[in-house]
Amino acid sequence: MTRLTVPSTAYLTRLDAETRLRMATAKTPDSPFAGAPGELAAAVEAQVEALAADLSGVVHTLHQDPETAYQEHRSAAYLVQLLHRHGIEAQLGAYGLPTAISAEIGGTGTGAKTGTGTETGAAASTIAILAEYDALPEVGHACGHNVIAATGVGAFIALARTLKEDPAAFEGRVLFLGTPAEEGHSGKEVMARNGAFDGVDAAIMVHPYAMDLAEQVWLGRRLLTVTFSGVAAHASAQPFMGRNALDAASLAYTAIGLLRQQLPPSDRVHTIITEGGQRPSVIPEKAVLKLYARSKYPETLKDLSARLEDIARGAALMTGTGVQIDWDEHPPSLPVRTNSALTGRWVAAQQRRGRAPLPAGVVSETIAASTDFGNVSYRIPGIHPLIGIAPADVALHTRAFAEAAGSEAAEAGALDGAAGLALTALDYLCDPELRAAVAQEFKDAGGPVDVPAYFA
Repeated sequence: MTRLTVPSTAYLTRLDAETRLRMATAKTPDSPFAGAPGELAAAVEAQVEALAADLSGVVHTLHQDPETAYQEHRSAAYLVQLLHRHGIEAQLGAYGLPTAISAEIGGTGTGAKTGTGTETGAAASTIAILAEYDALPEVGHACGHNVIAATGVGAFIALARTLKEDPAAFEGRVLFLGTPAEEGHSGKEVMARNGAFDGVDAAIMVHPYAMDLAEQVWLGRRLLTVTFSGVAAHASAQPFMGRNALDAASLAYTAIGLLRQQLPPSDRVHTIITEGGQRPSVIPEKAVLKLYARSKYPETLKDLSARLEDIARGAALMTGTGVQIDWDEHPPSLPVRTNSALTGRWVAAQQRRGRAPLPAGVVSETIAASTDFGNVSYRIPGIHPLIGIAPADVALHTRAFAEAAGSEAAEAGALDGAAGLALTALDYLCDPELRAAVAQEFKDAGGPVDVPAYFA
């Protein structure tokens, strides 16, 4: 038996060393905006602290009972019950998804108190706080979505409690959106197409990680299924009467491997052949190839998609087979477009909590995944920072990270994350200059993108 070759850790070791060097000299991003009044920010932070037991309950209850995409019935019900216990009306089954959640609060503050509204003539704004709670098959909450759920619901309840004590604390609306099916799917995109973000001016959420990052690269992702149709024949007696669908899939698989040499460094293509015949004695009449295509920018993802289609058609032409190309069994995910003005307020909030989120570029762009929050960030301004709950050498989607997601560090991350989201939302609603900068930055970056039509 040939011995299995264990992957070398040399590259990861080198990346880790380079990351540590950059960390030593990295400057935590700052913010030129004032944000919310100090007393109000302190009051909101105190409300978050008062929720520590509730947030710990979310972290551990969801962690012990992981549910996969679109099956998060108990997790969603738990969050809705928590909202109800705090006197907040919440809808389960929002925007066409049985496990999606929607809740809303509205402040009636005046410009004289918060620096918004009548003082400047600006209309009240709406900011959405997002939460995820789906888990992965077999490894449970190895992406820490139980922590994401706690941060989102905690931030929202803290703001609601603040308004209950002082209805004029701030002006504008805050939405809580529980968004199912991020893992391998695009629950946020389905909700968006059903109106979840209509009338929303900005959206914020935070993801657990192995360190505190103000910003990191998240790649856009598309799913492709290629089905080759051939002609079955006896592989020995009459092979010349067949058209081999597996040959087409093999050629496509090889061509994709060759294509990688000419791709931008941030592009990713991962492929499997899920069907390719039943018996060696019969020329396969059907073969199916499934792949993920990822890229750093929407336009490069579109270009990569076109090249993959060319490969599929070329393989069919070479083998005399038919081909069917089916994109996006689940809606595609665009890369995350980070709003730096909002990020600055997140960093300021985390500094209050004793954390120092690192800027973009500290962690290598080669360590990049995808998220359906990207689609939100191309509709409206948004942020998707990372908060540390695990040792630096623990990667997402591993059993080690799943263990970290149920630890004391996860509890601390949930509390700090909830405070960060609540304070960022408060700053946005209370500071008209911040809101104007957020909107202008989004406009300068290209403005909203018609996500459903982008790849049409």
